[in-house]
Amino acid sequence: MALLGADLLLYPTAIGSEPQDPSLDSRHHWRRVMQGHAAANLMPVVAANRWGVETQEAGAGTSEVRTTFYGTSFIADPHGEVVAGAGDDADAIVAHTFDLEALARVRVEWGLFRDRRPDLYSPLLSLDGSSPHA
Repeated sequence: MALLGADLLLYPTAIGSEPQDPSLDSRHHWRRVMQGHAAANLMPVVAANRWGVETQEAGAGTSEVRTTFYGTSFIADPHGEVVAGAGDDADAIVAHTFDLEALARVRVEWGLFRDRRPDLYSPLLSLDGSSPHA
């Protein structure tokens, strides 16, 4: 999206516990990855995540499946620092103001996209990393 001219990145998500292992907590990993997207593109990231518990009935002889969604929506600045955030147990509105023109100038000054090679990205579009044009 950054190479196509986006000014900020929006990530609507539903990140929560893993049904196969409710003890697995990936919320910190998810947050770091989102912050990394901001820093790698010098672009604000708005990561919205649902909160609460969802219960699904399972088939005969098996127990129900519960997923606890982490909430903790946040906004990261272009360096990946969290500048606004929500909790994990209530609806919230999270907002922050950025000077998008100034950020665009910074991306140009840093030469952020100058050395990227989108012509080599096509293997990323396949499941096995092979080039569809090979």
